[in-house]
Amino acid sequence: MDAATTVERERATLQATMSFLAALAANVEQQLGRPANAMAFVAGKKLGQRFAAGARHTDDIETALNQLREVLHDNDCLWHFETFKPKPQAELVRRGPDGDEVMLVFRDCMIRQSLFRYGHVQKGSLCYMMYGFFSGALESIMGRRSELEIVHAGQNACLKRLKIKVK
Repeated sequence: MDAATTVERERATLQATMSFLAALAANVEQQLGRPANAMAFVAGKKLGQRFAAGARHTDDIETALNQLREVLHDNDCLWHFETFKPKPQAELVRRGPDGDEVMLVFRDCMIRQSLFRYGHVQKGSLCYMMYGFFSGALESIMGRRSELEIVHAGQNACLKRLKIKVK
């Protein structure tokens, strides 16, 4: 079997699993309502902490994001993201009294793709699981709490604001 066929099969297996998760999430959200998001966030946070437990610690956001990319890659997670600097902003990282923030663009997100394939809306429990994952992983890497907030959710990409809280 050639590499392209192997990748196609692995992607199809992942997609089938994620479609199952999207169906499960849709029904859990319907039955539990808002608590489903909180449960998914906590589960994602614990997973992020576990995956990033061995990552190198840093106080620099860009270095931490690179560490997070490595954690995702090492655990076969397809959440590719890149930083984004709005034109009027002078620096990539915006510093504030409550902490620092950076904008992130997610183009190839296995959760978004699965939600679209299943026909379920974004910003639900699977998205909260992702927020939790990022929060837990960055807490392990930086030793600081963080929040990931959707600024724009779309078919081709999502724009999110990552806030890293003051220690």
